[in-house]
Amino acid sequence: MTERNITIVLLIALVTGTIIYASSVDLNLPGNNQGYAPEQPIAFSHRLHSGNLQIDCQYCHTGADKSRHAGIPPASVCMNCHRFVTSSWDDVKIEEQKAQEENRDLKIPVSEELAKLYTAVGFDTEKMQYDPDKIGKPLEWVRVHSLPAYVYFDHRRHVNSDVACQQCHGPIETMEKVSQESSLSMGWCVNCHRDAKNGILADLKGKNPSTNCTVCHY
Repeated sequence: MTERNITIVLLIALVTGTIIYASSVDLNLPGNNQGYAPEQPIAFSHRLHSGNLQIDCQYCHTGADKSRHAGIPPASVCMNCHRFVTSSWDDVKIEEQKAQEENRDLKIPVSEELAKLYTAVGFDTEKMQYDPDKIGKPLEWVRVHSLPAYVYFDHRRHVNSDVACQQCHGPIETMEKVSQESSLSMGWCVNCHRDAKNGILADLKGKNPSTNCTVCHY
């Protein structure tokens, strides 16, 4: 095999290896990431929390109306509810039935996903209290929606102008696993501003968003 052929083989192997690695770790590659849906440390269901339970987005994403960034909720926010809710209602009823049939005390059921949360914050589900000696590795959530560094986007401007979260993030309340619904391209953003300004978007009538380049690039 010639030196040229060896070089070609090595390049093919490098490219193939990079693609396989990127796929295995859900690496967010450059370009249009529409449809990007990485695995998260906990299989958090927006469909359950935002949809079925109708928890307001800003209960968890507290920075959305007062900061550029909506923010990833700290585990302490999750624990506001999950200090008491350790599993699904179905699991609780099953355990109650088993305890009654076996004539024993009720054991607190803990779901596999919530066990990861409790490990991260050091919550002992047997004693139902925090144990600082049991605090594990913090949860490392994977960012889904990401804009280039040269783009300035401000959540508070949009949220305080009554732009619904779904306008950019899609029907988040129906998503079991969050994915990037929109392209988030410059053209997509500009068209939304134009439609709002021209009254095409019924929910944003009366708004006057700018299409000046310096609004997002300065």
